[in-house]
Amino acid sequence: MTRRATLAGISAGLLLLGCSVGAPTESEPKPESAPVSAASTDTTTTAEAVGLLRGGTAFVNQTSYRSDVDIASQITSLSHTDNVHKRLTAKVTTPGGIIEIRMIDDEVYMKAGLLRGVPDGWMVLDPARMPSDFALSFAPGKNDFGGSGRLIDAIVTARADGPEISGTLDASRIRAGNGISFRPNPGAVFPDGPRRHAFRASLDTEGRLVSFLMPQANGLPSASLRYSDFGATVTVARPPGAIPAPDALYPQLGLGEGG
Repeated sequence: MTRRATLAGISAGLLLLGCSVGAPTESEPKPESAPVSAASTDTTTTAEAVGLLRGGTAFVNQTSYRSDVDIASQITSLSHTDNVHKRLTAKVTTPGGIIEIRMIDDEVYMKAGLLRGVPDGWMVLDPARMPSDFALSFAPGKNDFGGSGRLIDAIVTARADGPEISGTLDASRIRAGNGISFRPNPGAVFPDGPRRHAFRASLDTEGRLVSFLMPQANGLPSASLRYSDFGATVTVARPPGAIPAPDALYPQLGLGEGG
């Protein structure tokens, strides 16, 4: 059965744009049971590596940063976020068009003429009407435009080799939200392959996460998340002439069936 990977590229929330991917031709073999001592060692090694990754995302609440997401070179996003001063700009490029978002304090602006029943110009969104998986917010835990936290939460095994961390994650456990997420068509079940999908991550000399890469495999497209420009000034201008977003916009935000 064809599965659908729901992919997204903006932190603090992005409308999730569907992209069809083919079913994997072969599932990975299930690993044999490991001795208790080996399993304990693997658990400790994974916990240490995951701890490094979590520590590597602390900058999200401490300084400004740029995040770039690329999914199969078809869906890309570029964002500049400053959670301390509550400023954000983002641009998402898809085969269907471009989506732009600006945030200033509690104000949220969007330009997304590619959506049905939505004007081409800038709109002002009502945060209270946004679905939970499109949480545009500067609140801790909801303010990483790259969505690294959801990727880290899905890790199954990991090992650190200096600043390089590699391992596997369960793609079916990547929750819907900012950044990258995958899900099958309604009623479908992930095969074994995507449940142990390889990843590679890198930390910079200050221990900050700078890349998280997932190769194309198991019927899933390649996906990458990168962080850079730490501490750079993020300047956001209120778009002139922005109008209240129409009712037709809100049902199209968040996790949908995609196209």
